[in-house]
Amino acid sequence: MIYTQPYVDFAKQSLGVTFNDIQMLITAFTHRSYVNEHKKTAKEHNERLEFLGDAVLELVTTRFLYDGFDDPEGTLTNWRSSLVRTESIGEAARQEGFADLMRLSRGERKASSERARVQILANAYEAVVGALYLDQGYDAAQKFIERSVLSTFDGILKSGSWQDPKSRYQEITQSRESETPQYKVLTEEGPDHDKLFTVGVFVGDDLRAKGQGPSKQTAQVAAAATALKAV
Repeated sequence: MIYTQPYVDFAKQSLGVTFNDIQMLITAFTHRSYVNEHKKTAKEHNERLEFLGDAVLELVTTRFLYDGFDDPEGTLTNWRSSLVRTESIGEAARQEGFADLMRLSRGERKASSERARVQILANAYEAVVGALYLDQGYDAAQKFIERSVLSTFDGILKSGSWQDPKSRYQEITQSRESETPQYKVLTEEGPDHDKLFTVGVFVGDDLRAKGQGPSKQTAQVAAAATALKAV
């Protein structure tokens, strides 16, 4: 039997709603690994809700930017990416106390790396948005997104973190040194489902910075961001 009270309390206190179907919210916090470990009692994980919530999140964010700013499409796209990226919504989920409500297998709870935990929380955030949308409607999902994610937009603008680090670093190195930075994979670790790439950004033969990530692209961006801090 599922102990539902923590989820009922979370819905009232954090989401400001009373769920008609509390099981839907519980499913939003249920990771695939938990279902695999509790096959007799857990039937559904959160990936379908995540799929739906991702679309709702993008629509709400897009409308927020479209209505509020007259900037060109390219800028709006970069702003949207900064708001809905894994790190942003994973942090929003952490701030909302998602970690204490996650239903994970014992192995997943113990073995997850920091980046895997952020990904799990980000996925759960989208799943909760999907559950809110289905159970309470678009306005309730919009209100939650505005409070937990869109409220960070002023800080993103102020910090400049919305800018693509690779493009920005290339502009700087081409302007100052007439060189285009190159990215090279330095190491590749871990199993296929949990890879960790270390990438170096070079200007000529000079290694300027390193970055890590679960994909080569993510590691490149991390390396460029580190290099930007140096300049």
